[in-house]
Amino acid sequence: MKTLITAFLSLVLFPGATASVHAQGSQWEMLNNEAMSLYQKGQYGRAVMVAKKALDVADKGVGPDHPDVATSLNNLAALYQAQGQYAQAEPLFKRSLTIIEKAVGPDHPDVATSLNNLAALYQAQGQHARAEPLFKRSLAIREKTLGPDHPDVATSLNNLALQYRAQGQYPQAEPLLKRSLTIIEKALGPNHPDVATTMNNLAALYQAQGQYAQAEPLFKRSLAIREKTLGPDHPDVAQSLNNLAFLYQGQSQYPQAEPLFKRSLAIIEKAVGPDHPNVATSLNNLALLYLALDLYGQAEPLYRRSLAIKEKALGPDHPNVATSLENMADLYRKTGREKTAEALAKRAAAIRAIRR
Repeated sequence: MKTLITAFLSLVLFPGATASVHAQGSQWEMLNNEAMSLYQKGQYGRAVMVAKKALDVADKGVGPDHPDVATSLNNLAALYQAQGQYAQAEPLFKRSLTIIEKAVGPDHPDVATSLNNLAALYQAQGQHARAEPLFKRSLAIREKTLGPDHPDVATSLNNLALQYRAQGQYPQAEPLLKRSLTIIEKALGPNHPDVATTMNNLAALYQAQGQYAQAEPLFKRSLAIREKTLGPDHPDVAQSLNNLAFLYQGQSQYPQAEPLFKRSLAIIEKAVGPDHPNVATSLNNLALLYLALDLYGQAEPLYRRSLAIKEKALGPDHPNVATSLENMADLYRKTGREKTAEALAKRAAAIRAIRR
């Protein structure tokens, strides 16, 4: 059964607007900000249209080799990646990287960010052999230009650790996360949200290895930091609740897990609206809990709503849609609806087979 866990760290970043010198600068920045706002709301289709306009404005205003064009390319690529349109995203990320390298040189921190984003695209596709050297080069640039104790170095350590974790290389991942945590705590203090993120990631690493006793206090401290610094209704708090709930579910502690999943869902719906892909993820996770409890009647409407949101927001051929279809197929098998399960499984397989 496939599960969807809220992403531990957003690897694809939207760089801040550079100082535009062209006459259309204010229009470009406005479009850039609008695209980011739509992205955060999960309105990816509209965000793509706005991002394309921003790219056109930058291209015409400052020429194809300006860093503003690189920023617009990066943002458009990130939007395609969010929709699972990896083939469209890759050349944009690559062109953005080429422009940045030419403009500021191969060892600039902005190059490290572009390398990181391209690596994250490959990681999302399971292309670990292509992702890892990019993450490593990004880390090397940041260590060289910013120093070994800079927060951006901690971010690169974290991202490389997540790459190792994705490949099951837990011994390589753990020291990187621990070093990342040390740097962040020293630079930002023990109660900074970035400390909570790194703690969350280290906890997830322990969880993946079945080391629940080591994971739980880290998840709990991460949650406490986020509630204190961000407020009880922040989406990052919902993420922490979700992850702690999964920890309890993995240990069959269902009474502890259910209220956390429910609170996580309520926060996400309030923060981003009922039709955001993150809401679909939370619905899916709560449904998985009910499935584990054989509460099929409670699980099914959650799965159905999750699928509907994903199809609308991400398109019918997104990998996350396939995940929902696979989960629903599992439910239908358990309830004796084999033909329906088979049809859903075939559709999911067809989506998985799409070359992206």
